[in-house]
Amino acid sequence: MTRLLFVLVLSVCLLPVPVKASAVKSLKTFVNKALTFQANFSQTLLDKNFQVIRKASGSMMFERPGKFRWTYDQPYQQLIVGDGKQVWFYDQDLAQVTVHRLDQALGSTPAALLAGGNTIERDFNLQEIDVQGETEWLEAIPKNQENSFELIRLGFSKTGILREMVLRDSFDQVTWLIFSEIEQNPTLTPDLFQFTPPEGVDVIRD
Repeated sequence: MTRLLFVLVLSVCLLPVPVKASAVKSLKTFVNKALTFQANFSQTLLDKNFQVIRKASGSMMFERPGKFRWTYDQPYQQLIVGDGKQVWFYDQDLAQVTVHRLDQALGSTPAALLAGGNTIERDFNLQEIDVQGETEWLEAIPKNQENSFELIRLGFSKTGILREMVLRDSFDQVTWLIFSEIEQNPTLTPDLFQFTPPEGVDVIRD
């Protein structure tokens, strides 16, 4: 996708637009009914001028509450696993694992945010925004100023399926996630949400 198209799409996503009345309902349906979820994703990180910093892709899955697995395949290999109590960040290239408590990670990674049950409704002020094409957009602004993201927008299909996320951080960098090959409520085995550090890697804990 060209930079011009990125600018056009993200400008629409990040500017105020007329209010609609179905996105919050879609979120509530997603939180209450999507107890497990898996999808592939493409991720684009842009600076405040919408210049592309990095692109990545991989797969993700979660089981509420608090269990998730987020795998980056390209351009580097990284694994993030939430086991319900801790979040493990495994960087294969660095041979390093960083461990955080789950409650510390909820506002810092999209995976933890999506797997956190009513976390979005509890910790964010919600505002419905316009339907753009086939996507209904919801804006979430954190109540806690220490949250890693200043603004989050969730894009749902008209049938209530999560399709996109746009996240803006305190440096005005934008992370744009597009989900594909989506399955709601698949059967996920418990071992997917467990992690044992490989031998020889450095483990850094809070």
